[in-house]
Amino acid sequence: MSLESDLRDRAENKCELCGATEDLAALAVTGASSEDADGSILVCPACKNQIEEPGSEDVHHWRCLNDSMWSQVPAVQVIAWRMLNRLSSEGWAQDALGMLYLEDDALAWAKAEGGSSEESVGVVHKDCHGAVLAAGDTVTLIKDLNVKGAGFTAKRGTAVRGISLVPDNAGQIEGRVNGQQIVILTEFVKKSV
Repeated sequence: MSLESDLRDRAENKCELCGATEDLAALAVTGASSEDADGSILVCPACKNQIEEPGSEDVHHWRCLNDSMWSQVPAVQVIAWRMLNRLSSEGWAQDALGMLYLEDDALAWAKAEGGSSEESVGVVHKDCHGAVLAAGDTVTLIKDLNVKGAGFTAKRGTAVRGISLVPDNAGQIEGRVNGQQIVILTEFVKKSV
C-alpha cells in the first residue's frame, strides 16, 4: 500500500483536522522520526496551505481543532498543538491548549518545529528560576498579585494553564485567572512540570 492509501484508510477519506473530503493529500509532519503514515497526516488544501504559511490562518477554520485535538494519532495531536499555539491570542485556542495533553515524546516532537512565537521573534520568556516558558505551558504564581482594574488578588500558588507569550516583551506572559485574561510578569511565576 502507498502512504496516501494508508492515510485514507486511517482517516476514513476525511481531512484529519477539519473533516473535509475534497482534494485530500498527505502532509509530512516536520520533525517526524519516520516518513510513513505515523509521521504524516491526511489534509485538505485549506489546512495544508495554512499550516505551511504561518500568518495566513483563518481563525474560524481552526475551531475544528476542538474536535481533532482528541485524535489518538500522534501526528494529528502534534499539528493540533502547533496550530493552537499559533492561534494562542484567541481565547478558545488557549482554552483548548489548557485541555490538550500530549505524551512526552509527542510534546517534544510538537516543540521541535521551531515555529513557536517566542522563537520566531527571538524573545525568550523565562520564569523566576530561569526555566524557558513556551506558549501553552502551565505556571504557578509565587506571590499574591493585585490585578489592576479587575478588583481581585491572584493568590500565591494559583495555577495558570495554557499561557500565551507577549511576543515583544520577554518579561510578560498572559493567562487566565478567575476567568479573566491578565498580563503577568514572568518574575512572579514558576513553570509547572
